[in-house]
Amino acid sequence: MLEVQQLSKRFGSMQAVRDESFTVKNGEIMGLIGQNGAGKTTTFRMILNFLKPDQGRVLLDGHALTAADYNSIGYLPEERGLYPKMKVEDQIVYFAQLHGMKARDAITQLDTWMKRFDVKGKRTDRVKDLSKGNQQKVQLIATLIHMPKLVILDEPFSGLDPVNASVLEEGIRMMRAEGAAIIYSSHDMGNVEALSDHLIMLRSGEVVLNGTVDEIRDSFGRTKVYLESPLSTATLQAMAGVRAVRDDGRRKVITLDDPAAGQAIFTAATANGYIQEFSQQAPTLDEIFRIKAGAQND
Repeated sequence: MLEVQQLSKRFGSMQAVRDESFTVKNGEIMGLIGQNGAGKTTTFRMILNFLKPDQGRVLLDGHALTAADYNSIGYLPEERGLYPKMKVEDQIVYFAQLHGMKARDAITQLDTWMKRFDVKGKRTDRVKDLSKGNQQKVQLIATLIHMPKLVILDEPFSGLDPVNASVLEEGIRMMRAEGAAIIYSSHDMGNVEALSDHLIMLRSGEVVLNGTVDEIRDSFGRTKVYLESPLSTATLQAMAGVRAVRDDGRRKVITLDDPAAGQAIFTAATANGYIQEFSQQAPTLDEIFRIKAGAQND
């Protein structure tokens, strides 16, 4: 289990991270979100001891990380670091050995990992001859082949098409099933919502959201209504508790100030019988991200 306790880090006059605390349990995936410059990469670098925090501490299974613990961590940096002229096999074996894995074990397991991540290429191919997406898969294999108990992935979905992103998601879930504690950052709220057991959002270095996706969405109330009905935009806009109405061409998307207003909308919409859609939901994670990111400008 990873524990981050009251971490703070300042660079000159800029407070990059302030009093940050969270826990990632074994067998749990935690998504770390926030705008560029919110403190995500700084957080990862403090966990990995690349940066010393000004205050606070990082614990793994109840103790400060030791040199041996770092061999049980898998880290995928945002800036990829492959050697383009090396063969795939040599590349992965090299990184595996850096984490204390025997070369023969890495070689034996390599084909299984390449199949698992659907790498289009051979183990004898040079990295530079692979597509960008397949290079990214090779680096992910190098991150995971030693079966780390803590996995840190900085923007792992960046540049991946939907098919390859799905392959990556399955790989992350596989590591969760093996009991790893996993923390990753992403700007794709669809990935975050589908994958995360737990979620942290940073804004200007401070934690502004902390909980499961459902807990966070529910905390904002069911303030979105999706409606297919003959009711006009003007009629809906005039109803009590309605903040805004948008017609997307197929249905009305209604934002409420008061979730209780949904009952009156439903009653009016169904006054003449059947309608095709009425759905009252909490804001999407993408909408919540925009709300919280914009709060710094309020």
